[in-house]
Amino acid sequence: MTKSAITHFLFLVLLVGMSRLVNAQSLSPEAQMLVKRGQAALDKDDFALAIRDLEQARQLAPKNSGVLRPLLLCYLQSGRLNEAVKLGREAVASSPNDTELHHWLGLAYFKVGQNTEAREELQQAENLAVGRSDIHFDLALVLLSQVQYAAAASQLETALRINPSSSLTHLLLGRAYQNTNRTLDAIDQFRSALRIDPNAPLAHYHLGFAYASLGQNPQAIAEYETEVSRTPDSPEVQYQLGRCLLESGDWKSAVTHLQRATELDASHENVFYELGKALLLSGNVVGATGALQRAIALNPTDPSPHYQLARTLDKSGDPVAARKEWQRFAELKKSHQETGGMATGRNQ
Repeated sequence: MTKSAITHFLFLVLLVGMSRLVNAQSLSPEAQMLVKRGQAALDKDDFALAIRDLEQARQLAPKNSGVLRPLLLCYLQSGRLNEAVKLGREAVASSPNDTELHHWLGLAYFKVGQNTEAREELQQAENLAVGRSDIHFDLALVLLSQVQYAAAASQLETALRINPSSSLTHLLLGRAYQNTNRTLDAIDQFRSALRIDPNAPLAHYHLGFAYASLGQNPQAIAEYETEVSRTPDSPEVQYQLGRCLLESGDWKSAVTHLQRATELDASHENVFYELGKALLLSGNVVGATGALQRAIALNPTDPSPHYQLARTLDKSGDPVAARKEWQRFAELKKSHQETGGMATGRNQ
C-alpha cells in the first residue's frame, strides 16, 4: 500500500461519527434557526445546504463558536479544505480555548499536507481536553505520516488506555510497532484488533506481513489468503501473498497471485521482478523474460532484474544477450557501491 493511499485511508477514518450537536446559546432566534437547520442538513451529509445555512448564521454571529464549529466541520467533510483552514484559523483566534476548533483545524491541516501545523493544533486540543482518546488517535495519524513511529505508538498507547475497545487503534499501534522492529508486540496488537472486530480492515494483511518478517511463511500465507478472500482487488495483498508463496517454493501458486497483482497495478517493478523469478522457476522462460524486461523498463537502475534476466537468457540459449545483461548487472552493482547505496535489497 502506498504512502499516499495509506494517508487517504487514515483521513477517511477520522471523519466517521464526527458530527455533533452544537450549542446555539446567545444566538438570535434567526441565527438559532439557521444553525438548527444547518446541523440537520449536516447530519444528512447535505453539505451544500448545511454550508448555505451556516454561512448565513455566521453573518449574524461571526465569532460564535456554535456557528463556527459545524461550519468548519462542513468544510472539512465536503473537501473544501482551503476554506476549512482559513475559517479554522479565524475561529481559534477568536475562541482560543475551544477544543473542537483546534481539533478540526488540525485535521484540515493534515489533509492539505501541513503536518507541522496539524501537529501543533492537535497538541493544543490535547492540552485543552485531557482524556480524549480521539485526539490522541488523530495526533498519532499525523505522527505516522511523518514517519515518527515511536511517538505515534506513545499516542496510540494512551488512546487505548482511555478506550481499549477500538480495533482501529490496536491496528495502527501494531503498524507503529512493526515499523520500530517490535514485531511480536505488533502481532499481539493485530490479533487484538481482530478479536474486537473480525472484519478490521487489512488486519489479516498486516498480521501476515508481521509473520513474514519473522520468516514464519506458513502463518503469513494463511493470513494473506484470508485477506485475499476479503479484498481480492488489492494489488499489494496479491503481491505479498505471491512473494511469500515464492519463498516457500510454491511457484505455481506464486505465479497466479503475482500475475493478478500485475493486472491490478502494472506500475510496480517489484511485482514484475518477483513474477519473473516465479516464472523462471516454473520453467516458463519466455514469460520470465517478458516480466523481467518489464521490471527493467520500470526501474532501469536496479541491478536485480538484470541479474535474473541474464540467468533467464542463459537458460533460453541466448548467451550473447545474457552476457550483455551480466555486464549491465555488474556496472549497476558497482555504481550503487560507489555511491554508497546497496546493490540490491533482495536476495538475487
